[in-house]
Amino acid sequence: MNNFFETSKYFTLKKSTYVFLRWIGILGQLFSISLVYFIFDFKFDYFACFSIILIGGISNLYLDFIYKKVQITEQSSFLFLVFDTLQLSILTYLTGGITNPFIIFLIIPSVFSAANLGFRINLSLVVITSIIIVFLTFNYQPLPSPLNLDNKLNQYVYYSIPLALIIALVFLNYFALSFVKDSRIRKEALHRMEEVMAKEHELLSLGGQAAAAAHSLGTPLSTIKLISQELSKQLKSDKEISKDIELLSSQIERCEEILKKLSINPSEEVEFIDDDLSMRNYLKDITKSFEEVGNKKFIFNFDQDSNPKKISKSIEVVYGLKNFIGNAYKFSKETVFINLKSDSTMTEITIEDDGDGYPKDVLPKIGEPYLKTSNIEKKDKAGLGLGIFIGKTLLEKNFAKTICRNSKTRSGAEVLIKWKNRELFNI
Repeated sequence: MNNFFETSKYFTLKKSTYVFLRWIGILGQLFSISLVYFIFDFKFDYFACFSIILIGGISNLYLDFIYKKVQITEQSSFLFLVFDTLQLSILTYLTGGITNPFIIFLIIPSVFSAANLGFRINLSLVVITSIIIVFLTFNYQPLPSPLNLDNKLNQYVYYSIPLALIIALVFLNYFALSFVKDSRIRKEALHRMEEVMAKEHELLSLGGQAAAAAHSLGTPLSTIKLISQELSKQLKSDKEISKDIELLSSQIERCEEILKKLSINPSEEVEFIDDDLSMRNYLKDITKSFEEVGNKKFIFNFDQDSNPKKISKSIEVVYGLKNFIGNAYKFSKETVFINLKSDSTMTEITIEDDGDGYPKDVLPKIGEPYLKTSNIEKKDKAGLGLGIFIGKTLLEKNFAKTICRNSKTRSGAEVLIKWKNRELFNI
């Protein structure tokens, strides 16, 4: 039994919600049979039906007061849902079988499981419910008099009822499973995006601590600089290593400059985030980090950029643009092309690369997280689509319209990002 739940052990139900829904069902059953028996004066085995409902109420009291966990485990959820299905099936058996209009409620537990539990649990409940529907087709007590329809229903109509129920059961569960799967994937991706943004905000809040650490970092940086200079002298004959050492030295100097600024003025904030810049400089600053760690080229086209107005820096916009530019840099062969078009009303950024472009089977789903291509050749090189998902979400949250497609003029992918200026300048 434990192996059955092993692959889906992280699915649980919130006890308070499930208990509340069960009370609604139990009270609805009690109201229905009491109305038919006492008000409409129909004849059926009321006390047997009442006993079945009472057992359901006792089980809910057990769940509410004796079952101590706040979340119901998947194994317990399965047992309770099977119990609910059996309880409903016995009530239906006593009141007309599949000719009872309330037979539709029999499929609710399995649909509920599709939205909250794992696939194996759901499949088991679908099978159990289907077997019960078939059983109730041939075994049941008559409908309450005077509604007995045993001799009135055409056999084709009669047998179409269980068939329709089973078809509805399968399709409703399939749609519920598909919807919930997509929802879970999106929530997980959004959670990861929120974690990234939280880290970015946390970094910004470290200004004071960074200033305090500036003096402490000065000494080890000087030591690293001296060692890099010695290595440069000793290994100057090796051109490849010399290039790496030169890059290391330039980065050390950059760190020293930043630390000097913090030491002189601890209240000074990071220029990249806090200075307002034109979109042209915005893009240049973002690409610097990529140019310093790789040998691929960025080609800018600012010929149609006629709006010099500065834009307030936003972590979300910076990170969104950085994701798209980083994606193009990762999948390009040699060059990333960035075109900026801006006038008094619109600002438009086009990011293209000279790579292989988006796989055709993935292209219609671009913007969704955790995508996989079926193309074996591109499978190893392809990502999961999380960077594009985060980029689109962050930019569209800040009034941008994003379009991802394969370039018509080059071999690679193309991302088009548009803003209305009145919205862009108010971020």
